Amino acid sequence: MPELKTIIEAALFAAGKPLDVDHLVKLFIEDAVPPERKAIRNTLKELIQDYTGKGIELVQVASGYRFQTRADLTPWLKQLQPERVTRYSRVLLETIAIIAYRQPITRSEIEAIRGISVSTDMMRRLLEYNWIRVLAHRNTPGRPALYGTTRGFLNHFNLKNLNDLPALTELMIEEQIPKSDSS
Repeated sequence: MPELKTIIEAALFAAGKPLDVDHLVKLFIEDAVPPERKAIRNTLKELIQDYTGKGIELVQVASGYRFQTRADLTPWLKQLQPERVTRYSRVLLETIAIIAYRQPITRSEIEAIRGISVSTDMMRRLLEYNWIRVLAHRNTPGRPALYGTTRGFLNHFNLKNLNDLPALTELMIEEQIPKSDSS
């Protein structure tokens, strides 16, 4: 039988999506002596070390572990993709940021923070991207939906959990720093 590390490495390459420890344990369900969860976690740590400094890396995101290209190699790799990378509008990014930092939140609360209405199309797009979901409905007239982020949002932005978001004070300070003219 191949080495545990080899099997896990191949599974992570072939999956096409993040795999958590539970998924990896299931790979060995028919083995007489399946590996323990601790052995799998240790193997994942070894693989992270093995790929340090290489063109690809093993990272942990909300849904598990996945291989991806290093972000600092993007200038060279973008030449391989003839289609344009999706650019998100400022409105979309503001809206998802408000939801991420203030969840659970209603659409009217988002609008109050932004000071402008949020289109139905915008909310539908965020739902289609699987970045937000309806968590519940507020028990007030009209029963407005309460929105929150999903694992899809965390995965897309390379986050393990919401604690990995930058602090709001950090973002506000960066926004207030004037840009210097180099002319």
